Amino acid sequence: MAENNPTCNTTGDTIVELLHSLQVLWTKRNTQELQERAREGFTGLAEPLSDLLDLLAACNDGKGKGNSLGYVIASEFQEWIKERPLLQQTGLWLKKLQARVFGLISTGRTNAVDPLIEIYQLKNADRDFLLGHVSNIYLSGKYKEAATLSTKLNLQLDLDLEKMCTPLYLLNKVDLMEAYVSEYPELQRRLIEMLDQWSVPDFDLTDVARQYRDIPHIRQDMFNQKILSKLVFRLLDQYHLEPALCPNVVNLRHIGTLKYLFFKRFVEKSMTQENWSDHVQSTVGQNQFLQEQLIKLLYKHTDLETVARWALRYNLPKDSLPYGVAEMLENLHLQERLDIEEKRPDDLEERKRIYYQLPIPRENIHFLCSLDDLIDCKRAVLKPGQVVGIDMEWRPSFGTLEKSQVSLIQIAVKEHVFLLDLLQLPNEVAGGANELANFITAVFTDPAITKLGYGMAGDLNSLAPAHPSFKDLNKDVKGMLDLLAVHKLIQKCHSGRQESARTIDALPELPSSSNGRYTQPEKGLSLLVQHVLGKPVDKTQQLSDWEKRPLREEQILYAACDAYCLLEVYEALCSDPARHGLSINLADCLTGSQTLKPKQKTEKTLKSKKSKHGVQPTATDLPPQVSAQQFRVVCDNMLQGLGRYLRCLGVDVRLLENDDDHRKAAEVARQEGRVILTCGLPYQTLRSQVGEGKCFLVNGEVKAKEQAISVLKHFNIRVALSDVFSRCQVCNCNKYLKISNPKMRRLMALEGLLPPETGADLENPKSDPAGGPFTDTPSSSASESNSSSSGGLAYSPNCQWAEEQCLSPDSLELENGATLQISAIPVGLMDKVDLFYCCSQCGKVFWEGTHFQRVVSQFEEVLHDLDGKGFYEMHATEPNL
Repeated sequence: MAENNPTCNTTGDTIVELLHSLQVLWTKRNTQELQERAREGFTGLAEPLSDLLDLLAACNDGKGKGNSLGYVIASEFQEWIKERPLLQQTGLWLKKLQARVFGLISTGRTNAVDPLIEIYQLKNADRDFLLGHVSNIYLSGKYKEAATLSTKLNLQLDLDLEKMCTPLYLLNKVDLMEAYVSEYPELQRRLIEMLDQWSVPDFDLTDVARQYRDIPHIRQDMFNQKILSKLVFRLLDQYHLEPALCPNVVNLRHIGTLKYLFFKRFVEKSMTQENWSDHVQSTVGQNQFLQEQLIKLLYKHTDLETVARWALRYNLPKDSLPYGVAEMLENLHLQERLDIEEKRPDDLEERKRIYYQLPIPRENIHFLCSLDDLIDCKRAVLKPGQVVGIDMEWRPSFGTLEKSQVSLIQIAVKEHVFLLDLLQLPNEVAGGANELANFITAVFTDPAITKLGYGMAGDLNSLAPAHPSFKDLNKDVKGMLDLLAVHKLIQKCHSGRQESARTIDALPELPSSSNGRYTQPEKGLSLLVQHVLGKPVDKTQQLSDWEKRPLREEQILYAACDAYCLLEVYEALCSDPARHGLSINLADCLTGSQTLKPKQKTEKTLKSKKSKHGVQPTATDLPPQVSAQQFRVVCDNMLQGLGRYLRCLGVDVRLLENDDDHRKAAEVARQEGRVILTCGLPYQTLRSQVGEGKCFLVNGEVKAKEQAISVLKHFNIRVALSDVFSRCQVCNCNKYLKISNPKMRRLMALEGLLPPETGADLENPKSDPAGGPFTDTPSSSASESNSSSSGGLAYSPNCQWAEEQCLSPDSLELENGATLQISAIPVGLMDKVDLFYCCSQCGKVFWEGTHFQRVVSQFEEVLHDLDGKGFYEMHATEPNL
């Protein structure tokens, strides 16, 4: 029995002493000495394999991610026992040790799984024996541990995929779910099919969650179909599987596309009827489910006759149509399918007055669809000293898995525009694709030709799939001037003036048209043209189907205008750069030459370098320092992890819901005075809708911790120790209720979470050492205990404190209706913690522990009251054992 009791006989004393000495060295982070002491201690163990399990059980720190003392001990033992093969066990004795290993892992100590599998030869054990123990761990509610073990031991093919992966998804352990199927293509397919079944219309994922009542806190956003859809599409791409495996998710994505198209057409009114109709038909196709969804959307946004005409187009059964549509069909008496909606001529004079107009005649726009046409284009373009405007068009994908590929390239020279049809030109004659590719490559790589573009990096990425020679074209470009960079400088110049916040608003605005067209703020190239030439570019044809032939006349005019306006903007900026704050001639600022700079740098325009380039701001570039409590941000739904980290450090963070559109961020920022934190494509759109410096592009390729440090440094935020955990990570509230240990024991006893005899006397408040059921400040004993337990760094949050009256005296209900979440408190914690902190808004319960120390350690480079000392320099050398 000695192996089961670490306190009996001579071996027990050795284990306690060894653990104590190793814990001291672990706290000091003295790795080399710890390894030497561990090996020395292993030699003194009477039964090393059995005693190791006792040592790890007593260590009690092997839970969670990252290295722990338990992991280090197991890893050192793994190397130590390799040098002593005679100590290895076999037969029944080994099987008993293996059973103890499973018992240890079932307590949540998955940190040391890998060395334990090797030490106790689990991969060589009987498969039924392994499956039995994994099943027991699963049935005990340890779903993460069961999945980790089955993955490490390659048991996946003998287990039920749905039963193993469903709780992992509900626990938001998607990484474990992916690891579970990573080596098995068939399991990958089945996982995609399982997730797709959850995307069936009217399927309620909460019904699945009810089968796992032992999961204490299931994140509600895991039930969101948008989150599920994103996961499925990411896995499809990761596993190189076909979308046909998940028709329900694909349908959901197409429904999202239809809703977006309806918004553009009927709310924003920025898409023409022709473009809208093309995209709707392309999205719906022959899918009857999508056709029926289209009819429902039309029913909400249009009249009955329009709905009936679309229903007639698809021959939908009458019993699937909304109320009144079937009767309208009877009244139409149409002999053939008609156009969906009557065409109304645009007010051409009004549009000419509002928008930039192409200054060249229509006959000077050349649509090139044969190699003979290409010869004239070469003569006009391939001239030394030539200046050309270049733009590209492709069919929008609207969030589907389709990769964007350029369909049309526009090249503008003085008085002429050439439109290169990349869909027809390569097929004109044999070798046509190579001849066209050689011409395009020659244009981009010739330093004697000045190329003007706007956001050309994105265009070149979309051009790459068109021909093998375009793959690395972006690296070989010479003589390119991206007017997007120029536009940024112009905006900075405007923002540095006296009325910087109103500069853009003061520019010519688009009046509302007579037909009630909704006018949204200009952005991108259209905004630059408005700044420089006085009128924006009409972008109503931008979302056209550029793969459909023949192109409409409106598309041809728009494409020519998009390229030719670059020439006029460049000419205007070169003739008078000072007017727009440019101190140098743009002709000297081509690819590889000197850097563009604004003419004057005011204090307001001194900004730090973009964090995505990894360049930190200098001291002179930093904005005035503000405290974490004063800094207010709104994070889009792609930066949930960053938002939680910032809340850990006391920042006031508003997190968008997963189904919120990114435009919601701009609305919140304007109403509440917050800074937008975003990553990816929404940045350019959001930045144009808020003031200078109110939108920050976060590098989405780094971890949330690095993102948080980058944001804090960029905005020069002062984070104090008292800011750490001064806000609830769940709801952002900064008002806590303090509950002492005796009071918490009474509450837990009332809820049946503790035996009645372990709770303090319910009628005797004198038993509360903190001075009563609630206190506004911790008692001296509580403060000393917390300070010592955290090794010299006491948790003292800079927050508001709730009064005793906010909690009902005979229940767990707060005054706002929320309930204290005391069921999440481990019973064993009641002997270790003196004071609990409860969020007064959502009821989440916190207590001081290693997480506080870990966050302080991770962010010590931005903490301002460590007085130059590192975290471990301030830490005590010995823990409380």
